[in-house]
Amino acid sequence: MMDGFSAKDLFSNAMGLTYDDFIFLPGYIDFPFDEVSTKTYLTSNIELNIPFVSSPMDTVTGRSSAIAMALLGGIGIMHYNNSIEEQVEMVRQVKRYENGFITDPVVLSPNHVISDVDKIKAKEGFSGIPITQDGTLDTPLVGIITNRDIDLIEDRSIPLKNIMSVDIISAREGVSLDEANAILKKSKRGKLPIVNSDNLLVSLISRRDLIKNKNFPYAAKGKDKRLLVGASISTQEEDKQRLDALVREGLNVVVIDSSQGNSSFQIDMIRYIKKTHPSLDVIAGNIVTEEQAKNLIEAGADGLRIGMGPGSICTTQNTMACGRGQGTAVYKVSKYAAERNIPTIADGGVSSIGHMVKALGLGASSVMMGSMLAGTEESPGEYFYKDGVKLKAYRGMASAEAMKDGGDKRYLNETAKIKVTQGVSGAVADRGSLYKLIPYYAQGLKQALQDIGLKNLKSLHQALYNEHLRMERRTLSSQKEGHVHDIYDYQNLTI
Repeated sequence: MMDGFSAKDLFSNAMGLTYDDFIFLPGYIDFPFDEVSTKTYLTSNIELNIPFVSSPMDTVTGRSSAIAMALLGGIGIMHYNNSIEEQVEMVRQVKRYENGFITDPVVLSPNHVISDVDKIKAKEGFSGIPITQDGTLDTPLVGIITNRDIDLIEDRSIPLKNIMSVDIISAREGVSLDEANAILKKSKRGKLPIVNSDNLLVSLISRRDLIKNKNFPYAAKGKDKRLLVGASISTQEEDKQRLDALVREGLNVVVIDSSQGNSSFQIDMIRYIKKTHPSLDVIAGNIVTEEQAKNLIEAGADGLRIGMGPGSICTTQNTMACGRGQGTAVYKVSKYAAERNIPTIADGGVSSIGHMVKALGLGASSVMMGSMLAGTEESPGEYFYKDGVKLKAYRGMASAEAMKDGGDKRYLNETAKIKVTQGVSGAVADRGSLYKLIPYYAQGLKQALQDIGLKNLKSLHQALYNEHLRMERRTLSSQKEGHVHDIYDYQNLTI
């Protein structure tokens, strides 16, 4: 018995559907909740533990939110409404936040003074610093300075050679991360220098990172054991310099940020990136049709970003009369991309856990969110109060305000004398911390997969394409019925 309809049947008509226009039918549950996995691929080469991506918007993704997203298993994409130096600095802070082996440790010389350590602590957030003969990695390790050596000294002009610890416990180059961690635990030190046969410092590991690893076992990390982070660029020629600087800082993935990605400008940029930085994964978009997907995949894209105008602060579809219902767009593009083994990101139109489930159930490998993550403690900006409600600013990247700061680069109209806005500025209510919000979203996703009767996203996509995943259209009455209705008042306490 096959009740309901397959996605192939549901999306075969001429009407574009949104997430609210359909619902999945329940499946058979023969497994416990804790067997559900949310692992997925962001691109052909990058794996995430949860399918959540924060949007490259200047009111959504900054240093703190990108760190939180990676620690919790997803990834943040840094916006480019800033200078090259500012964007690079945000990426650098994420990459240095948690490390396995720190391969580019900050070092000082014995002739530096305590105030030099203070400056590093203010900028980098740590004060455990190896000391080499001349303050570079080209001379032998001679000591180490920690916070315990300097925190009670009032005179910050004292040379480090007078107070540094010379009783150094180190490990030899070639030691595994597990072996190094064991030495660090046994030594009860804060830092463990890794040296070569000439006693030159080659890397460092930190006790603080061990604690972070324990608290965030599902953190999304690259091969270098550092947190994953992405950044967006435009198709403008000057952003090639931005890209080079980001790659030098260890960027994991670049998102070419364009409202309409099927252009010669984006194809040229993809080819440039693949030629100059062949190991860097490229996410291209935004797109909504199979033809658009074909062009970008053939140019070399490792992932696709789907959506034109479905965001809560985006007015592209009405202003430009161009786009597509997000449900239809995700299904059509993801189906084609799956045949080419290219993951897709559903970008926009997500305002609930149910929408996340539907985006993934229509073939997307991950979900990019803006409004669902805006207003959190970690998102950029300051809180303010209006009518007694705690708020944070949230604006579209094609709003008048954002375009003044550089957001117009994604709309191919940076040089236009007259700017046509395709978004608005507004505010969202305080959502609390991402460290509570993201686990809540992830648990909701797991419970939804269990209701559908599937253990993971791979089996969800298999059921979609072999037509075992069943669904049906929803009338406006059924949408009303499925939401809170016919009561005087209620509270929705999600955390």
